[in-house]
Amino acid sequence: MMNIKDIARLAGVSASTVSRVVNGKKYVKPEIRERVLDLVRENGYVPNNAARSMVLKRTFTVGIVVPDAFNMFQRQLFSAIERKLEGYGYGTRFFLVKAEPESEKACLGRLKAEMLDGVIMLLEVDDPEFYAVIADSGLPVVLCTFGRADLGLPSVHIDEEAAAKAATAHLIGLGHERIGLLAGAQFSFGKQRQAGYEAALREARIPVMAGRVVVVPSYTAEAGRMGMKELLGREADLTAIFAVTDELAVGAIRALYEAGRPVPDAMSVLGFDDIDISASLSPSLSTVRQPIAEIGTEAAEIIYRLISGVPAETDPIILPYTLLARETTKRREGRDRNGNMA
Repeated sequence: MMNIKDIARLAGVSASTVSRVVNGKKYVKPEIRERVLDLVRENGYVPNNAARSMVLKRTFTVGIVVPDAFNMFQRQLFSAIERKLEGYGYGTRFFLVKAEPESEKACLGRLKAEMLDGVIMLLEVDDPEFYAVIADSGLPVVLCTFGRADLGLPSVHIDEEAAAKAATAHLIGLGHERIGLLAGAQFSFGKQRQAGYEAALREARIPVMAGRVVVVPSYTAEAGRMGMKELLGREADLTAIFAVTDELAVGAIRALYEAGRPVPDAMSVLGFDDIDISASLSPSLSTVRQPIAEIGTEAAEIIYRLISGVPAETDPIILPYTLLARETTKRREGRDRNGNMA
């Protein structure tokens, strides 16, 4: 098995330099740090965490706060975080939370009781006391996939409203005006994506109609199926649907299939996130791609720097999104939104 001297020899540096890298110390050139970490990953070198913990008074464990309904998006995100932290010699521990006050309080108690070096929040908790208690403990915290300007904590995410506006504008550009929305009340991203949808309609001078919006109780495929059925009952003449998550879009497509409304010939459907299955569906799902791996990797790098004593910027890190036009969207009856042949 590889030891620290073997890694040092392969990297062309001293064993003390390797030690500084794996222990998160400063004063190592970035290119050397990356070379050492690459060799650590490639060769499966595992530092002696028990010894490191005693010397550095760390547990080399990062807590990950996640929703109890752990969906595909969060699984991909967690995988990226875990891979990056493993490269730094850190393990992870899950803290599952329901979107309700009692569950949030219970999670806060568990976080305080555990010996952690830092926390990455994949779940936006409503209770402001939650963040205040963690911050008062001196524990480094990173918000991942959402931001909270009032908290002054580092965060990594995309511009949710701008991305949703671009998605809706894409449907409008395909000649659709009667566009339904499967929205969500949970978490700020649901409201931000709905705001983007409404902004695109207003910019195109299309009326924003409450009857074309269904706010679902969760972001599951089943919630999308039921929400789509409700929309069809309200607005039979819809030609396109924007769903604020891919899983909602998957459920919407199922409901449309059951109603005899083929996608995209009878209805265009556009999702959000670009989870792994989106490209593999038949038809493949048009969606807004969040850079999931990049978001997770960036969050892991920030928490590592904070644990190592390197101050992090509190300004949010906003990563780019990409609109992916696949097979579930098409131009309405071959015409643009002015009724002209395309």
